[in-house]
Amino acid sequence: MNPLIVAAVFDEESQGELDRLRRRYFPPERNQLSAHLTLFHALPGDALDEVVEVLGEASAPVLAQVTGVRSLGRGAALVVDSPGLGRVRDAVAAGFEGRLTRQDAQGFRPHVTVQNFVDPAVARATVAELGEGFAPWTLGIVGLAVHRYLGGPWEHLATVPLNPLLGGFAPLEAG
Repeated sequence: MNPLIVAAVFDEESQGELDRLRRRYFPPERNQLSAHLTLFHALPGDALDEVVEVLGEASAPVLAQVTGVRSLGRGAALVVDSPGLGRVRDAVAAGFEGRLTRQDAQGFRPHVTVQNFVDPAVARATVAELGEGFAPWTLGIVGLAVHRYLGGPWEHLATVPLNPLLGGFAPLEAG
């Protein structure tokens, strides 16, 4: 059975801004998904009920900020800082200890990929462009979604809502 993916659900404004960036920079022929922040890439495909239950038990309000731009070598990503999301992920990971893939067992480096599958020179130019005048902004995360991986596209199966303390796309106030 195909694995389950867990990703953050953004508020409408944040999703719109991230999708705009993804449409601008991602090769259109490779862009099969909306912008997303993946917490788990491959939880056991036969554990949907368990995944939803553990997500519900672990979910808590989270604050998130886009704090920078990172090179992916052949792409670019927005770096997300969210200790609360990290704690939720840690709690879910503990519930699946021994059943996580190597990728999911590694440390959590939250990000939203806005470009991938391009020549490294194009990626470097994108990172430079996104980094020029970059200002951190608030990222609204309102839930956690469970999807089934279908070899490219994802099938949405369930959403566990969060009670966000803060949300919406807005530049952060300076100092």
